[in-house]
Amino acid sequence: MSPLLSQVVQQMGQTELPEELMPPGQNLSSMIDGGAYVGEVFSIGYDEALVQIHDFNRQEVGGIPALSFLIATRIIPGSTPDIRKEDSSLVLLRVMDHADLPNAPEALRVRVENAQRVSGELEKTFDHKDVMDPTTNNLLGYAGVRCRVLGTFYADLIEGETRPEYALMFGSDLSNYYPNRGLKVFKVRGEVLGRIMNYRDPRLGSAADNKLLVKIGNVRYASTSRPFQQTSAVSVSLTPTDLLGQKTALFGMTRTGKSNSTKIILKSVFGLRWVENPKRVGQIVFDPNGEYANENTQDNDSKQNPNAIKNVWGCGPSSMQDSLKTDVITYGLLKHPFDPNRKLMLLNFYNEANLQIGKQIIDASFPKGNVKYIDNFKDVVFEKPDPTDQSATTRYMRRVLCYRALLYKAGLEPPVDIKPTNKGPFNKPLFSKALLDAMKQSTHASAAVYATAASVLEKSTVQWGELPLASMGCVNS
Repeated sequence: MSPLLSQVVQQMGQTELPEELMPPGQNLSSMIDGGAYVGEVFSIGYDEALVQIHDFNRQEVGGIPALSFLIATRIIPGSTPDIRKEDSSLVLLRVMDHADLPNAPEALRVRVENAQRVSGELEKTFDHKDVMDPTTNNLLGYAGVRCRVLGTFYADLIEGETRPEYALMFGSDLSNYYPNRGLKVFKVRGEVLGRIMNYRDPRLGSAADNKLLVKIGNVRYASTSRPFQQTSAVSVSLTPTDLLGQKTALFGMTRTGKSNSTKIILKSVFGLRWVENPKRVGQIVFDPNGEYANENTQDNDSKQNPNAIKNVWGCGPSSMQDSLKTDVITYGLLKHPFDPNRKLMLLNFYNEANLQIGKQIIDASFPKGNVKYIDNFKDVVFEKPDPTDQSATTRYMRRVLCYRALLYKAGLEPPVDIKPTNKGPFNKPLFSKALLDAMKQSTHASAAVYATAASVLEKSTVQWGELPLASMGCVNS
């Protein structure tokens, strides 16, 4: 903290502050929309607040949707509060559900009785002036809503470029509360809603970061977003630098724009390459459904919203596009007609390191059922044994040779650097003479298969094309 800021902070406890640093309080009072008054806080805690709202005020502000924002404060709209006082703050609330008032059972009884009186009369409801007197109607118009405490807006000193200055701050909790101190409650809408949704901590980032703001959408308190609620035109923006080094999650129902928002975010982070002070930030996108690697015909404005993330380089300056294009690489398992430069990530099933992974993929492709020979195949595991155990190593190498023979028979081309061999540990034959003689002399119904297998397996050099003939005998051995 600078000496000047330390001096000012010490003076905060004094009666008078230097005139040039006297807090104006406009930042706080401007966050209160006097025309959006809805009710009173009648109970508050560190995590929850209960608010009393009248139907008249609810209607005046266009309704109170679930999950909408409210502001609770003791600041009088239009006034200039002294930020040194504890009451000079705004408590941000989020509406969660209704809350019963103490007279809820009596109010319910009156409504039920009046509803019974107008039952069958289509031109009257239970609150009709001929059914319910004005005083009762007014009293029953009060209801409660349960809100979650999100945090507190307040004004505080921050380090400026030349001297300390006051700024609007937000703390994500409630530092104190008084159960018998009332708070006026206002709905957050219009310009105030925009300021809250796009609030950025003035201690983080810089003026240059504020120039990078990217619009990602509009606020919508509810699916039934109606114009008189004064929320639908409020845009939400972010700076890509705020996402760097942070954990970010995007949630939403189907068809509400999650993929589109993700594209905008990815594009804005990539766009840091061509800002005033360029930043090269690496991004990896796992895209199993091809939403980002393949063109989306719904996105036809390549400048503001690229139709595929692989084309995001096209949003940059034309003088840089040749170099930017090489910064975007797509990988996939299959070729794509509109992505000729895609690098294929193919798994070599023959490679010893991939044997078990490849077999698991094959196992998963089999339909479910109780087929004995398929179940036996699935039970085979390629777990490399202790190399000092010659017997176990021999059996393992037999399984590998047999499995590769089946891969070849299935049409998978073996790599040139992997050759079939009948040599086992210590350069000994993989199949003993006694075993091969037993296969040749077999009297089994498949004796011919065993004999053919033995003739292949006793060769010193064997070819891939010969192994399928020996695969059956190899398995049974």
